[in-house]
Amino acid sequence: MHRIDTILFDLDGSLLPMDQDEFIKRYMGALGRTFAPSGYDPKQLTSSVWKGTEAMVRNDGTMSNRERFWNVFSQVMGREMLSEEPVFEQFYREQFGEAKAATVFQPLAGETVRIFREKGYTVILATNPLFPSVATRRRMEWAGLSPEDFDLVTTYEEETFCKPNLKYYISILERFGKMPEQCMMVGNDVDEDMCVTSLGIKGYLLTDCLLNRHGRPLEGYLSGSFEEFRRFAEKMPSLS
Repeated sequence: MHRIDTILFDLDGSLLPMDQDEFIKRYMGALGRTFAPSGYDPKQLTSSVWKGTEAMVRNDGTMSNRERFWNVFSQVMGREMLSEEPVFEQFYREQFGEAKAATVFQPLAGETVRIFREKGYTVILATNPLFPSVATRRRMEWAGLSPEDFDLVTTYEEETFCKPNLKYYISILERFGKMPEQCMMVGNDVDEDMCVTSLGIKGYLLTDCLLNRHGRPLEGYLSGSFEEFRRFAEKMPSLS
């Protein structure tokens, strides 16, 4: 019988509460405005970003999500777009900050992550690896977190699968030599986060920014607000 010793956290809508539609609107708007002076049509640009994102979601493990994105994105926008990758990096360091207005700082997020760290748990930021590391670090900063708070942070440079593909989660478990029964996934998305229960990973569904696109039944998951989850974390046994 394995006891839980590994906690996987989602970021967007979980450790970082947000209005997802507003976040996407602000993110894409800022991206379009950044590249418009270089002659790129904002609508074509954002449409191409979505096509690249869809390609990452369908990634089959044969290349990194970063490679998958730029292959498709540059096919749509033109191969010369490959030279603009450093501009994207700069965008995430600067203009991407406009999207922060769609998020809410949750002071319990950092506290709860540190509770698990202090108790000796392996703590992983299992955020959907659709973003480069620079963009993930920015969103972590908005949540009051840093890469040093986690044993692993998934980004598009390193990962070859995305949520809700179960191979994304399996690859994380294999890296740490964990059995599903040793792990708990904490997130707000029924489709992308709670799919782990089919592997035998325990799920804790955060209800503050709940996403349930297909109206799936919620029985069978532990669930509650972030405040309730923090109390749950305090009751978890110490491993150290």
